[in-house]
Amino acid sequence: MLDKKIGNVCSALKRVSGIAIASGVTTSKEKINATLVEARLMSGDMSNNPDAAALPFSHGSKNSDDKLTTSTGDIDLQACWGRVNQRMRKDIGDAAWRHWIKPLRISRLKEGTLTLEVDSTLARERVSSQYADRLRVISCAEFGNVSPSIHHVEVRLAAGRQLTPSNQPHRLSGQRASTQSAALATSSAASDDLMAGLDPRYTFANFVVGKPNELAFAVARRTAESERVSFNPLFLYGGVGLGKTHLMHAIAWQIREQSPGRKVMYLSAEKFMYRFVRALRFRDTMSFKEQFRSVDVLMIDDVQFISGKESTQDEFFHTFNALVEGGRQVIVSADKSPTDLEGMEERLRSRLGWGMVADIHPADYELRLGILQAKAEQMQVRIPDKVLEFLAHRIASNVRELEGALNRIAAHAMLIGREITIESAADLLSDLLRASSRQISIDAIQNRVASHYGVRVAEMFSPRRARNIARPRQVAMFLAKNLTSLSYPEIGRQFGGRDHTTVMHAVRTIEGLVNSDQVVAEDVQLLKSLLSA
Repeated sequence: MLDKKIGNVCSALKRVSGIAIASGVTTSKEKINATLVEARLMSGDMSNNPDAAALPFSHGSKNSDDKLTTSTGDIDLQACWGRVNQRMRKDIGDAAWRHWIKPLRISRLKEGTLTLEVDSTLARERVSSQYADRLRVISCAEFGNVSPSIHHVEVRLAAGRQLTPSNQPHRLSGQRASTQSAALATSSAASDDLMAGLDPRYTFANFVVGKPNELAFAVARRTAESERVSFNPLFLYGGVGLGKTHLMHAIAWQIREQSPGRKVMYLSAEKFMYRFVRALRFRDTMSFKEQFRSVDVLMIDDVQFISGKESTQDEFFHTFNALVEGGRQVIVSADKSPTDLEGMEERLRSRLGWGMVADIHPADYELRLGILQAKAEQMQVRIPDKVLEFLAHRIASNVRELEGALNRIAAHAMLIGREITIESAADLLSDLLRASSRQISIDAIQNRVASHYGVRVAEMFSPRRARNIARPRQVAMFLAKNLTSLSYPEIGRQFGGRDHTTVMHAVRTIEGLVNSDQVVAEDVQLLKSLLSA
């Protein structure tokens, strides 16, 4: 008889453990208790144990950590969440799903609010801003048999991930814990102030890499992921709308995600100047110095803005020295290389070129097409490949204009509800296409001419008058006058601050040579074709 009872108990335990394994859920204390109750009932032992009836048996309850228990209802929730995951994967693509949706864990579903947990602040911000609405719509459909309606999707940090540095002790006395919590809160507020202005869309995950920007991307990522200073300073440069700011933001987000204890300050050179002027006005320069020289990573965007501003340059110079000497990271971006920055003190140009200098070239056709495809996928808009190829061919000035064109087309398609064609895209973007076809920058002209004649771009701004330098410079001035709408004084300023009469002389000289020298005529014609293509 005893053997039979033991056999019944074992059968019950096997049955419950089999359910737990099949569902991928760890058997809880409540489940074990329930199994004991069932075993005792089957063995006829309940009558001999008056306390047996008091053993807990729970369905759908929560433990002390507010986690889902292994009840039948919770298994249903996990199944629904699995279906939501699959639909999101189809909608946003494998890459985005893997980065942002896959790490999410369902926490609870209560009163029309679906609560999800994630381990990173960046992931929480990204999902909340970009994917929460889509998650709500899909969840309403998939959770229909569990919850009649879902009004809101909340994404929160998992317990124990908020404001907890990796080196924080697990146990603190009451006073010490209170003091540390206050310090962490203050530090977090200061960090938020320092990081104000960062765009959560600008991360390494959605930066499209191609040959023109692969070096800058690799160096930026290495700098962000390294715990020690690798390149100091890191200097990123390139034309307007090529991705400098995107990489700067991505570095800041990565450091904040990976090393929350490091103090990162990101701001434009313009804001640096305004803060410095404010400090001078209120006679509070010491606070200014302390704030900027106490950071672990200082990031200054568009440093060319302080060209010609001597006092600001002087303060930045001393701040730069203090940080580098202290082993802290400095990251700077500009539209030109350090040696080509006009109106910048020589000592500052020299220091900016100390470390790693990485340039970002204009996007080629393949990179422009890749960017368009990635953006279209993020926007969840179906745009024919032929239309994307058309845009990549016609808009080559910079990535910002490219994205702007895509946004206009996508918005038109969603509002009007018509299929997007090359003809409709060309009609909708007629103004942008006209401007793009005639818009040629001075930078593009200088780079193309320097490459053609085999001289450095910096020679376009130098005072050297050697024939092998002066002639390419004159050709560049001639092309600038013929291919842009800039005046003589404006062109002169772009060539090292030269007088307008110098530009006029260069234009007349090349005009004469085009009529008399076949070699010069062929060079000019070739350069015009390349620049207008």
